[in-house]
Amino acid sequence: MQTHFTDADLQKPHIQEAERILRTCVHCGFCNATCPTYQLLGDERDGPRGRIYLMKELLESRDDDDQVTDETRLHLDRCLTCLNCETTCPSGVEYHKLLNIGRAEIERRVPRPTAERAQRYALRKMMVEPKRFQALLKLGQTFKPLVPSKLRNKMPAAPIDAGERPDANRHTRRVLILEGCVQPGLSPNTNAATSRILDRLGISVTPVAEAGCCGAVDFHLNAQDDGRARMRANIDAWWPYIEQGTEAIVQTASGCGAFVKEYGYMLKDDPDYAVKAQKVSALAKDIVEILRNEPLDALNVNASQRLAFHCPCTLQHAQKLNGAVEGVLSKLGFALTPVQDGHLCCGSAGTYSITQPELATQLRDNKLNALEAGEPEVIVTANIGCQTHLAGANRTPVRHWVEIVDAALS
Repeated sequence: MQTHFTDADLQKPHIQEAERILRTCVHCGFCNATCPTYQLLGDERDGPRGRIYLMKELLESRDDDDQVTDETRLHLDRCLTCLNCETTCPSGVEYHKLLNIGRAEIERRVPRPTAERAQRYALRKMMVEPKRFQALLKLGQTFKPLVPSKLRNKMPAAPIDAGERPDANRHTRRVLILEGCVQPGLSPNTNAATSRILDRLGISVTPVAEAGCCGAVDFHLNAQDDGRARMRANIDAWWPYIEQGTEAIVQTASGCGAFVKEYGYMLKDDPDYAVKAQKVSALAKDIVEILRNEPLDALNVNASQRLAFHCPCTLQHAQKLNGAVEGVLSKLGFALTPVQDGHLCCGSAGTYSITQPELATQLRDNKLNALEAGEPEVIVTANIGCQTHLAGANRTPVRHWVEIVDAALS
């Protein structure tokens, strides 16, 4: 794609990066074929190619140019950031990096309406602090009928008890685990189950209390400086353990995993954190990346359930781990039902199901129809956002796949 940036523009690092990405696009349109929002809306501006053109025009325009409109923001906001387009693209366009630049630019130029700013601020402050989120969740469960419907459907009636975690110093092999911000409240059993499974394989799990939200919530709600501050805080919290030789930093929420793996890129220009961020990204592993390389026979699993696996976009498109969980579950003996159009997003997409509820509900219902076609007993997934979004329909039970494995340990 041809660009028309001025010499002055090209002195800016974000414009240099945008030009690099834009010039890889050959506007073939293959991306539209797998874009969930384009499939629903049929508008070129709601597909990756159209959004790329919108961002190109935005970045080439002057600050006082009327090219920057609420309509441009609307189409960027409707993007799920599912990265299906990146999986499909034959030219390797790094669309999500361009989207981060475009969203930051439009936020800089055109402030949102007050109500939208208030909603986004509230979401960030509500979700990123685990203790605050758990307190608000408990309050919401107590007064559930009064909670707005788009939040009410995200709240489990009663989270499954986490049970006991093994001693964190029991084995010589040790990994860190990211506890997350909303997962401890919505599904506290997920990381506990992970700890028990890894313990059975001779690996101890160390939680690091000082590490908090991965930064994705802030970053994707266009508070990018706050998101980077959380990245740096997490690096500081993990660094002493990294220096002691920890094997990996494990994530059980694929959204967090995809984001932590990008720390190296997002902090590449930070002289104090660039090298450390690269190391953290290299150590970041989804739990399936650990388990698939271990002797799974040692788990002695009694696999009796019929499962449908929903592969989150952050696992298959961002981390390129499509088929990995299915391979582990099959090796353990679970029966997996076929899922049509497994590449399509369920509509959760971080806070998307709250900021774009109509589109998110359509995508969720389509996804559930595909998942339930094989009549599974349980739907399993690998991301807390997808889990709560799908479970909010109150249809087939939805769990994290490691909980099912843990429950089947003999």
